[in-house]
Amino acid sequence: MEETFFASKPAFLLQPTKPISSPNVKFNTSTLSLPSLLPQQQLQQQSSSSPHSFPLDSLLQNLHVSSPLKPYLPSLHVMRSHNQCSLSSHFGKEDSSSVTVLGDDDRLIDFLPNNCKFIFNSIVECPVSSLQSFFNSVKVELLEEVDLISLLKAVDFSGNTEKAILMIEWIVLNSDSDKLENQMIELMVKILGRKSQHSVTSPFFDVIHFEDFTMDIQAWTIILHAYSRSSKYDKAIALFDFIKNKGLSPTLVTYNVMLDVYGKKGRSWDKILSLLDEMRISGLKFDDFTCSTVISACGREGLLEEAKSFFLKLKLRGYVPGTVTYNALLQVFGKAGAYNEALSVLKEMEENNCPPDLVTYNELIAAYVRAGFHDEGAALIGTMTDKGILPNAVTYTTVIDALGKAGKEEKALSMFAYMKQSGCVPNVCTYNSILGMLGKKSRIEEMMGIICDMKSCGCSPNRVTWNTILAMCGNKGMHKYVNRVFHEMKKSGFEPDRDTFNTLISAYGRCGSEIDAGKMHDEMVKAGFSPCITTYNALLNALSRRGDWKAAEILLQGMIDKGFKANETTYSLMLHCYSKGGNVRGIEKIAKEIYDGHIYPSWMLSRTLILANFKCRSLSGMERAFQEFMKNGYKPDLVLLNSMFSIFSRNMMCKQAHQILRYIRESGLEPDLITYNSLMDMYARTGECWKAQQVLNVLLKDGVRPDLVSYNTVIKGFCRQGLMKEALGTLTEMTQRDIRPCIVTYNTLIAGFSGRGFFHEVDELIDYMFENKCRPNELTYNTVVDGYCKSRRYREAMDFVARIKERDDSYGDQALQGLANRVRKNMSS
Repeated sequence: MEETFFASKPAFLLQPTKPISSPNVKFNTSTLSLPSLLPQQQLQQQSSSSPHSFPLDSLLQNLHVSSPLKPYLPSLHVMRSHNQCSLSSHFGKEDSSSVTVLGDDDRLIDFLPNNCKFIFNSIVECPVSSLQSFFNSVKVELLEEVDLISLLKAVDFSGNTEKAILMIEWIVLNSDSDKLENQMIELMVKILGRKSQHSVTSPFFDVIHFEDFTMDIQAWTIILHAYSRSSKYDKAIALFDFIKNKGLSPTLVTYNVMLDVYGKKGRSWDKILSLLDEMRISGLKFDDFTCSTVISACGREGLLEEAKSFFLKLKLRGYVPGTVTYNALLQVFGKAGAYNEALSVLKEMEENNCPPDLVTYNELIAAYVRAGFHDEGAALIGTMTDKGILPNAVTYTTVIDALGKAGKEEKALSMFAYMKQSGCVPNVCTYNSILGMLGKKSRIEEMMGIICDMKSCGCSPNRVTWNTILAMCGNKGMHKYVNRVFHEMKKSGFEPDRDTFNTLISAYGRCGSEIDAGKMHDEMVKAGFSPCITTYNALLNALSRRGDWKAAEILLQGMIDKGFKANETTYSLMLHCYSKGGNVRGIEKIAKEIYDGHIYPSWMLSRTLILANFKCRSLSGMERAFQEFMKNGYKPDLVLLNSMFSIFSRNMMCKQAHQILRYIRESGLEPDLITYNSLMDMYARTGECWKAQQVLNVLLKDGVRPDLVSYNTVIKGFCRQGLMKEALGTLTEMTQRDIRPCIVTYNTLIAGFSGRGFFHEVDELIDYMFENKCRPNELTYNTVVDGYCKSRRYREAMDFVARIKERDDSYGDQALQGLANRVRKNMSS
């Protein structure tokens, strides 16, 4: 045996390496009380790897170069935005008359008093950058001598919009708010509302007390809209109550704004229904904005049944849906990945001669990709183009984002290249999706290239861009950069918002620091931001990573008690938590809720349910979940199919395993190394070790590099059949291919030798392990002892135990005593 097995020992081509643990670095800022470093962590950081190991400086430098300087007014904290919401056209229609009111006569400028004319001409001629200085130089004249209302009307009427807005800001900052007239306040509000300057209008009334002024409902509605766009939902609700108490009658637009407020605020379905009742009592007829806003609110909360019920009741009352309403319904189904429902909406649109538009196709594509049909979603781009509807940045970004989240980075980048070749200019959302995708894989050089591309296209990074970079710092070994990125973000003029805090909570959670994630939640509340469903999901993510399902259940119940409705991400994280903690009953509880129809089985949630059962090795749970997944018409990805293939292989269910393998090929998917490793495992378990060897040979022939699992599986197959020579031949082959054997490899071989009484070879193999810096573990020694006892060679077993200290002086006395007792127990049995 000695000459046969170890005549030529394999030489190891790789030197053993020890994993380097990343220091758990926290950060603290001048404005936030964030987690600080422990002394030991500070020492770790000082001795950490070279700063050149991660090109953070270059990445941040590119971001700074691309970021424009933000205008900042210390009292109002305003940042101007030109984004429009779906309600903007409402205000455009109502405010069209206000242009005439502001300039009743084209001769308004000609008939300005002389002192007003002089200042007006100076304002028109003055560069925007110097306007504040000019206002300060004529402060006395502006506030005490000229007709300020006429002057502001003239500036606005002359088309100098930006200068009119700057003038409003200056007046608010430099005037005594008690002395401002109703007419002036109303004029300011209407100018800002007509120009969609929500970020200015909202803080405008943080400075001026609106209770002191009398304005018409149009002006109040503009302020409500500004609060809604600035996420100041509680202020909007308080103002709405104030308006009604003053005896003013809200218009259709006012109610539409408030429906939007409650929809964005969340947890407000009852309030929305109450507002709808008020509208009916007031005799107001719902329009497309009313209906689409209510349906969109359902989509945010995952209220699919409520959306369908509301839509059906509308039609029963004689309402004829338009494209806008149908698109809102499509969005609800798109978010849930319910592409069958989305297709039925499209069919109904066609039957009612309601032509689909760009938004329709964008929502339909979203439904497809959310259901796992990425190729089909991408193919719709060609369909819509053939129908004369050109895809926009949203269209491409939807597909790119879905491909990135599915781990198909190269396809996503190809789609990005095709987007630009087609003449569609990417927007900041497109770039943020690509940066997020590359950030997850720490592909820093490519991220810098994308940021440079943003710059060349004139697209400036926004707060989401910085949040994306922060999220990247949650990757393994990169959390020590959080502090640096956070400071650089603030340096660029971006103050943290609720999404920033949610990103930080999530980043700490991914680093396994749930305590720091909890501290970030507390700091978020201190900073004045209310937690939302995303916040709770970020906290659940931290708990799920360590499988603390008890704490997760408490958090979930607290979230529900506060009126939040769990969404698909919430339930998916709970499933992750249960699977990590080995709580099969917890998984079964959520599965029952899904199967009973209480929780909508979205593609993501159904997929997570299968994977959670896989982690707990629950065959019956996986089979049922997979059947439901396919029944819902979803398309499984390769990860899901590999999981099904693996569990069938482990349970030696060869027929079912081959069905999955056939489905993979028929679906146009390419089996990967994980697929082939599972196939080899099935053959090894069923005693067909030569078939496992054949699969390995095919991989090598096709240029696919097998990994450690591949070789361990083939070795296991040979050892189980007693073919030790072949097993050692596989060991030699793997080392020649620069694949270092691990403790599993050696324990498998030792089990094969000791099970057949080849104890001399076992001794040689253990020596060989020490030579190559792989120390035997408890399982190694237990396997050898059990082999001796199985052969009833108890004295030799005790001799083997006695010799362990000669080789392994780190093996403890208590462990040695345990091995000796193991031998005695076998002797007495």
